[in-house]
Amino acid sequence: MSATFVGMPPFPEAARGALADTQLRHNLAHATATIREKRARVVAEVDEWEELRLAGAAVKDRVLRDLDEQLVRLEESLVARGATVHWARDAAEANRVVVDVARRHGVDEVVKVKSMVTQEIGLNDALAAEGIAAWETDLAELIVQLGEDLPSHILVPAIHRNRAEIREIFRRRMGQVGRPAPDGLTDDPAVLAAAARQHLREKFLRARMAVSGANFAVADTGTLVVVESEGNGRMCLTLPEVLVSVVGIEKVVPTWAELDPLLRLLPRSSTGERMNPYTSTWSGVTPGDGPQEVHVVLLDNGRTRALADDIGRQALRCIRCSACLNVCPVYERVGGHAYGSVYPGPIGAILNPLLKGTGDPQTDSLPYASSLCGACFEACPVRIDIPEVLVHLRSKVVDAHRHDRVPKPEAVAMRSAAWAFGRQRRLRLAERFTGLGVGIGRRIGVARWTSARDLPVAPRESFRAWWRRTDGRLDEAP
Repeated sequence: MSATFVGMPPFPEAARGALADTQLRHNLAHATATIREKRARVVAEVDEWEELRLAGAAVKDRVLRDLDEQLVRLEESLVARGATVHWARDAAEANRVVVDVARRHGVDEVVKVKSMVTQEIGLNDALAAEGIAAWETDLAELIVQLGEDLPSHILVPAIHRNRAEIREIFRRRMGQVGRPAPDGLTDDPAVLAAAARQHLREKFLRARMAVSGANFAVADTGTLVVVESEGNGRMCLTLPEVLVSVVGIEKVVPTWAELDPLLRLLPRSSTGERMNPYTSTWSGVTPGDGPQEVHVVLLDNGRTRALADDIGRQALRCIRCSACLNVCPVYERVGGHAYGSVYPGPIGAILNPLLKGTGDPQTDSLPYASSLCGACFEACPVRIDIPEVLVHLRSKVVDAHRHDRVPKPEAVAMRSAAWAFGRQRRLRLAERFTGLGVGIGRRIGVARWTSARDLPVAPRESFRAWWRRTDGRLDEAP
């Protein structure tokens, strides 16, 4: 899979199924409300929060304007510090690099830091096809992996699961892939976390290779940055002999100074914390300390396509905080799986079409997975105007179908309206049949529209007829 879960239906169909799952809706409502409340408290502490958002957006925009130069600087800095840099145009090239490194070292398993980009390229599947097991070490990612499930949230991939479900997953699956869950396992969060630590510890100590992503990559020092809450990432980044980091090309930041606003925005917007419990940085190879072979894969996979879109490129500012998901009324009711991608919610509704382009029914449905309420823009720490991009992408979907042999019903309706409004005589003729048209529409044409909206009753008299009868005198109004 790359960018989209294989076999997922278009959003409207997937959303209908999700809405019927009352347990899912309860889990989502509880979790998103909790995260929203935490975020609101810590954001309210920052008097200059709006100025900080503007600063973060400015840093990302500067990078996108000079992305080619910043990436060359990053490569030079990484190589100077002993790292090997690979450029990958797509998922297949990135996966090939990781598989080749694993083969060269004869490993049959790797441990992974939580990484959206490795999910995007389907790395776990690519490794499994070569007989290499990839173990997720983030707690939520572990739950998803053991449950043979798919992630449904950027920050909390197992947000659709409650504690009782997690307990059953641990009891059923841990023993099949490693250390089993302890006897008497309860659904207390601390107990579940302890069971996960025990299960993962043997994998950390045994693995000779790790795979990570990166939240940021500082161009002038060649430093990669990962922020996390549990410490599992720190274990992956320090214990194995070999480390491969797959990094989207938009993650580059020019300098350490420009990293500052982003590190202040991210924890408050994602976990509702003032700072992340673990912020790990590494620059190439340090003799005798940490991995002694470091590879960095700089991934495009549609990002230059998004960069070429004057309106859509702002989506590449995204720092993967998930704030837009937690405030979105659509996401809260249907969850992440309905979006059919590792990038769900409002940001996924724009990022996936930008990375992939139009033409696929599932991807084309995503810009419509929104009420355009604007809550996502208000929450975004780097001021991505998601509603603006959604409308822009909707126009692209419509444009792509303008020359279809069999036009869509809405296209026929719009063309008919344009024809009628194009000449005064046509409009006058159409007005005579308004009542008839509304009546027929109620019966055959607009059932899907009127199931959620009121269809106005046709007036007894048109405006033109009223004007002719009264000469515009309001006292003659019916």
